[in-house]
Amino acid sequence: MNKIVLTCAAVCFAFVSFSQGVNELTKAEKKNGTQLLFDGKTFTGWHSYGKGDKVGSSWTIEDGVIGFDAAKKDGGDLVTNESFDNYDFSVDWKISVNGNSGIIFNVTDDPKKYYATYVTGPEFQVLDNDGHADGKITKHRAGDLYDLIKSYKETVKPVGEWNTGRIVNNKGLLQLYLNGTLVVETRTDDQNWKDLIAGSKFKGMPDFGKVMQGHIALQDHGNQVWFRNIKIRKL
Repeated sequence: MNKIVLTCAAVCFAFVSFSQGVNELTKAEKKNGTQLLFDGKTFTGWHSYGKGDKVGSSWTIEDGVIGFDAAKKDGGDLVTNESFDNYDFSVDWKISVNGNSGIIFNVTDDPKKYYATYVTGPEFQVLDNDGHADGKITKHRAGDLYDLIKSYKETVKPVGEWNTGRIVNNKGLLQLYLNGTLVVETRTDDQNWKDLIAGSKFKGMPDFGKVMQGHIALQDHGNQVWFRNIKIRKL
């Protein structure tokens, strides 16, 4: 129990640090090596999966926020140019009414071999729990490790409000946080991880969750969604 309390205390401190300022680093973040993955103005450092170095026109930037325009049909998951190993990643997200999206991580960026980001990378679910059909499915709700692990506790805010998601991927330990609360924790280097995949919709994808390092993607699920304050600290 003491170990859990200490962990939560550390998480709360980190969450406060990450939540200060929009698309800017605090002094503490600059000191600990955190870097911005979105400068608030351009798509520098990003590309649409399967579109080379281009970003599909469905992705927009307005008032320091990355948005997905569902009316346009030129998207594709938005993927970081850089690949990451052990890291502490955070992002503010806001979903539309009845919307569905996700943050897919540890993606192998090889569209010639893999037709989608989710063929290799697990997903932090982004969802309108009440309005989207996935909200009725266990392990498909906001903050869940999609189709693998249900959140310990639901801390998602109402549709239209900003949430902060955080993914810590460190030497086989995977932790997901939603609005400062630890909601999923698992190892990715043991038999249990293999069993989770075998019992999921990803069981027919031999390279899914196999390499726990790679690119981070913001999902094009055909619904409006918004992202800002995208940061990462290499561990």
